Amino acid sequence: MTRKVYILLTDTRSILTRLIKLYTKKPLNHASIVLDDHFSKVYSFGRIKPRNPFFGGFVQENIRSGLFRDADCAIFCCTLTEQQFLQLKDKIQKMEENKHAYKYNFIGLFAVMLNREYNRKNAFFCSHFVAALLQESGVPISEQKPLSLITPYDIKESPSLELLFEGKLSSYVCGKQTIQEKPQSVPRRIYTKIILERMKAI
Repeated sequence: MTRKVYILLTDTRSILTRLIKLYTKKPLNHASIVLDDHFSKVYSFGRIKPRNPFFGGFVQENIRSGLFRDADCAIFCCTLTEQQFLQLKDKIQKMEENKHAYKYNFIGLFAVMLNREYNRKNAFFCSHFVAALLQESGVPISEQKPLSLITPYDIKESPSLELLFEGKLSSYVCGKQTIQEKPQSVPRRIYTKIILERMKAI
């Protein structure tokens, strides 16, 4: 049995992502990992308090409100064995139970700009967090870069992931169907037409 895990890259247009974009020159600068087909279990390292962009840590994100409401996105997926998926889920659950012990690695984020590795215990920025979880699950993101230097763009370019969708996150969420829910009896070209028609109607 296999399970799908999704990787969500977004441009939330927050103060922090705007600052990061000044350096990366890339459109998508926040990374999250998603454990379910309905995108209700979304995890990352980001702002803990919505009004304070510089108070961050481990968070479960609500992509149907707040900064994500009008976000541009790219959605990728990878396939794990049942055992790999359960280990990943258990790791995230333990982090959630002890989230007070985890910090946002602001210093590490600026170290990326200098191409210098900087690791702190229990401290991550978003793409480092996602890349570390995937590598522990047997899905390497980059063979050239250490985990602490991985950017959302590195995730986007990784051959280990399959691109599912690019566009407005609200369009994907409101589409109600995900790649996992595709009827097996419907030919791909017809399924694609149905999805496009649904998205036009939104």
